[in-house]
Amino acid sequence: MNKLIVILGQTSSGKTALSIKLAKKFNGEVVSADSRQVYKGMDIGSGKIIKKEMQSIPHYLLDVASPKKCFTVAQYQKIALKTINKIHKKNKLPLLVGGTGFYIQSVVGGIVIPEVKPDWKLRNKLEKKSNEELFLMLKKIDPERAKSIDKDNPRRLIRALEIVLKTGKPVPPLSSRRQKSGSFDILQLGIKKTPEGLKKSIKKRLLKHLKQGMIKEISGLYKSGISWKRLEEFGLEYRFVAQYLQNKITHEEMINKIQKESENFAKRQMTWFKRDKNIVWIKNYKEAITYIDKFLLI
Repeated sequence: MNKLIVILGQTSSGKTALSIKLAKKFNGEVVSADSRQVYKGMDIGSGKIIKKEMQSIPHYLLDVASPKKCFTVAQYQKIALKTINKIHKKNKLPLLVGGTGFYIQSVVGGIVIPEVKPDWKLRNKLEKKSNEELFLMLKKIDPERAKSIDKDNPRRLIRALEIVLKTGKPVPPLSSRRQKSGSFDILQLGIKKTPEGLKKSIKKRLLKHLKQGMIKEISGLYKSGISWKRLEEFGLEYRFVAQYLQNKITHEEMINKIQKESENFAKRQMTWFKRDKNIVWIKNYKEAITYIDKFLLI
């Protein structure tokens, strides 16, 4: 049976660097599982890999959608599964790499995602509510989804409410919708870092992105026709740089808020990952090779 390696972890944990080394060693190609890197033009802020860093390793699911439009998990799942099958046909090893838990589970968990079309009338009504009001609504009608969602992200809150309200059913719990994929065997490797080590990595990455021109990039996205509201919906760097560019916060406040929210986001990521008992936690490249070698021999 065809194999799939998943490399997952919190923001700034080193997934990209590890995946390149593993792809080179095991004749692999990378499929991104990042909910912001799917968007064109969102490069520095999302930490998107650049061509030089790819070291000739093919990468997929980057730059596949316009940030002006919503890109759903159902759309991601469809393209990702098709891409993984294409990689298998080339006799290469697909590596699914990222930190968006729902994207990863849509591929490895056999999740059936309802194809709910946007209801603009409902969305306009929900957009008038605060994040807190939206979260409380979701908590009331779908407490399980509320446990793992980013309660400060109105875009995701509205989409979750839209699905539940249109289908009349809560999204089934992860445990009841996980099933072994019938098309490939899966090894999930999670990168484990200490809280202090992760904080330092987040800070280092933030300073690197600022130096690379993240503020200029986000300003350019606004000038291209993406509203401040839409930019803030993407969260983390995009939310606080957008606020800084609107003179709502100072440069120092922007940096502090990105750092703090990134740390909180990393905690939410780990909460999601801990629900999946099939993840093998590793510390480095050497440990990854040991597990992959055994997996490929089965």
